[in-house]
Amino acid sequence: MAHPIIIQGGMGIGVSHWPLARAVSSHGQLGVVSGTALDVLLVRRLQDGDPGGHVRRALAQLPIPGAAARIVSSFFLPKGRPPGQPYRAITMTSVRPPHEAVERIIAANFVEVFLAREGHSGVVGINFLHKVQLPTLPSIYGALLAGVDYILMGAGVPMAIPGAIDRLARGESAELPLEMEGAVPSESHTLTFDPVDYTGTPPPALKRPAFLAIVSSATLALALARKANGRVDGFVVEGASAGGHNAPPRGQLTLNDRGEPVFGPRDVPDLEKIRALGLPFWVAGSTATPEALASARAAGAAGIQVGTGFAFCEESGIRPDLKARVLAASQSGTLDVFTDPLASPTGFPFKVARLSGTASEPEVCATRERVCDLGYLRTPYRKAEGSIGYRCPGEPEAHYLAKGGCAEDTCGRKCICNGLFATVGFAQLRTDGSLEPAIVTAGIDARQVARFLPPGATRYTAADVLDQLLA
Repeated sequence: MAHPIIIQGGMGIGVSHWPLARAVSSHGQLGVVSGTALDVLLVRRLQDGDPGGHVRRALAQLPIPGAAARIVSSFFLPKGRPPGQPYRAITMTSVRPPHEAVERIIAANFVEVFLAREGHSGVVGINFLHKVQLPTLPSIYGALLAGVDYILMGAGVPMAIPGAIDRLARGESAELPLEMEGAVPSESHTLTFDPVDYTGTPPPALKRPAFLAIVSSATLALALARKANGRVDGFVVEGASAGGHNAPPRGQLTLNDRGEPVFGPRDVPDLEKIRALGLPFWVAGSTATPEALASARAAGAAGIQVGTGFAFCEESGIRPDLKARVLAASQSGTLDVFTDPLASPTGFPFKVARLSGTASEPEVCATRERVCDLGYLRTPYRKAEGSIGYRCPGEPEAHYLAKGGCAEDTCGRKCICNGLFATVGFAQLRTDGSLEPAIVTAGIDARQVARFLPPGATRYTAADVLDQLLA
């Protein structure tokens, strides 16, 4: 398989949406959509009137009998939401979700990949977070139904994902081990999904996409190459300067004078060892220059993954006002990107661009009522009587403590789910009339992102990024 040189990063909820992925893929590189929280993104687009009719056009092609009609009749508002009306909530993911919730997950992933693949002959990928485990199987199946070419996954150790992809591509049922806090060794919990429950007929055989694991070390790459339950086709190797979540530093946590985790030599991936595995790999983290691309290729990489450079281009899902502020701050040399060790409920360091009026400011977070109503970063845990519960350090502290959580785990936590939806223009309206504040995640490279601006311009496109990198 001839792989692309540039992989566009699968950033955030709705940042790497289908228009960005389609733009990159149309130019011969790998456009990637984010697979996180697509069911909520789907229904909020419909509640906003589905501008351009793109969601309904894609849903019409979904090969699940009656699903499109059920979803459209439930959520589509032809004139959008009336002023003052919040988005309608949907069921949060769980170990045993209701049929209609799983159907929405399948449909949402199908829609995003379908639209990204529309109108060109390039390749398209989808990025999943291993940490967000509950919707993984139906999400993969929806992407397979749309003909996705690559599946990428990080934020964990996806040992069982290749085998699940194999089974789903053959139309067979698949399962994944459930990672659960407080689990008892004698008990076994799994997530299961059977395509026939949704297709209504024997499921078709589907194309098996390439699987790329996102790793931060040669040790993890080696383990996946040798022990995964199916074929791993390559790796994206992320350094500590990459945006979004980072793997925690190895060894004892040390903070610098700004309160950021200190990464050292042990956190630099050994590319020579990864190269020795004989699988293609791409280098990520402050790689968006022709020189970094040349260096990666010289080290044996197939190419690079670029996130931040694409995150602030014209086609990305970030709100135009936030893009403009980041670009202006980059031009003036005043943009600050902070690696926050506490913000994410996952416990992973999370890079945030410091912008006034966003959740990067403590005073903004202090005035926000803590609520967990999306729940993608909730962790399953074993209750005392053996049933499964769900908790998130970003939820109201009293709720978290009542579920057996530790008070110190709630300190400094932000609601990443709601914040990222606000960043891409789908902020929830609260009962007091306030909107959820945005949280803009970006790599360290955001400080220089203005270099992609053409002379005299205030905006740039995905094609501008690719032209610079491949010049």
